[in-house]
Amino acid sequence: MDVASSGSAAWLARTKIVATIGPACGNVEQLVALATAGVSVFRLNMAHASIEEHAAHRDAIRAASERVDRPLGMLVDLAGPKIRLGELLGDVLELALDQEVALVRGDRSDGANQLTTTYPTLVDELSVGDRVMLADGTVGLKVVAKQPSGVRCRVVQAGTIRSRQGVNLPGVKLSTPAMTPADLEHAAWAADVEADFLGLSFVRSAADVRQLKEFLARRESSLKVIAKIEKPEALDELESIVEAADGVMIARGDLGVEIDVAEVPVVQKRITALCRQLQKPVITATQMLDSMQNSPRPTRAEASDVANAILDGSDACMLSGETAIGRYPRAAVETMSRIARATEELYAHLPPAPPNLSRRVDGVLPVTQAVVVGASAMARELKARLLVVASHSGATALALSKQRNFVPTIGTSDREQTLRQMCLYWGVRPLAAPIDAIGALVRHIETWGKTSSTLATGDRIVLVSGTRLAGAGHNLVLVHEVQ
Repeated sequence: MDVASSGSAAWLARTKIVATIGPACGNVEQLVALATAGVSVFRLNMAHASIEEHAAHRDAIRAASERVDRPLGMLVDLAGPKIRLGELLGDVLELALDQEVALVRGDRSDGANQLTTTYPTLVDELSVGDRVMLADGTVGLKVVAKQPSGVRCRVVQAGTIRSRQGVNLPGVKLSTPAMTPADLEHAAWAADVEADFLGLSFVRSAADVRQLKEFLARRESSLKVIAKIEKPEALDELESIVEAADGVMIARGDLGVEIDVAEVPVVQKRITALCRQLQKPVITATQMLDSMQNSPRPTRAEASDVANAILDGSDACMLSGETAIGRYPRAAVETMSRIARATEELYAHLPPAPPNLSRRVDGVLPVTQAVVVGASAMARELKARLLVVASHSGATALALSKQRNFVPTIGTSDREQTLRQMCLYWGVRPLAAPIDAIGALVRHIETWGKTSSTLATGDRIVLVSGTRLAGAGHNLVLVHEVQ
């Protein structure tokens, strides 16, 4: 019987689940319940709540990790230069088709047909013919004239708008920086509290990613930078962005407003395929089980959406409002885990994809890459009970993860942050272990396996490590039979 399908809570779906913390799941008990149901990484959305509130969430995540006795990752998601409406007169405004409204300077509307935004120079950077999308793209405007006081727009997509809702500007080139002062403050906090991942919103170029990495390097932080793809400019520079980042999030909410929604599925597949080629973890996000904010069951379309993201090669799927403010946070996690498990069964029957050893992968030496491919094939051929990789940085564990091996995989390290970062890698279960001595590592795995009823006498383990005899990198594959 496959260890990962044995029903033990220790073995969750191979596809990792990222869950957003909010009012519906903020305390330790709630986080323990979500982790038990299948969450591996918790997301802190810095666009909502204060640093003090998120500091309490950070402590709750660490406490929950101790309670469930396994590492839990923490993703700090920067808000980025998100443009929002200012205060509307009356707070709510119904816009009719062909109605004219004015975008004016300031932060408060003086009339029913006046709109303001949080971006002071917007009226200067808009041009006649530009589109302005409001309320997650449900309301659309088109600029028809520019005046010294602002711009006049015609409503081309009617609907209701409210104060502080988001503004998207498809195709408009803005001068706003990649990170706001608040983002820098939040990034510094994330480094200080030893978070594991840092989400960079509205990435437009690889330079945006490098700027954040340089900021973190000055703080001697090992945070992994996750580039959020949600702007058309990012699609034009996609390969360089993926190469510069430590991982990618396909943020389909804003992306689906900035580009034609009909293009989003194909763009999602393109991003996922590139991340797999370059061996970078990729998170598929936004509205995956959106109806479960108010319903205990998803729609069939949502179940198919999750399954297709997994089949395309997503390392993780993310829940946002479903866990942050939804009525059924635990049910949403359990549902996503069930869909993932059912979908992953296909990997047990599909022939492995031919390895591509011609392309250099960031952080993985060619010898290591070849050893990982060989170890993955050996584990399948020998019907190994476990595939174990020892890794200081986690790069080799990620390379092994991208092989999509159905043999249950353990990622071992002596660094706590590396173990937490492995929580995002498909199919890898992080386990603290001594990794500098092969014999000690094998004994540790065998003892742990027997104690947890994962291993029995006669089971085979395939282990990837380094001998330190042939330079840097992992150059050892060991096959061990449990005694």
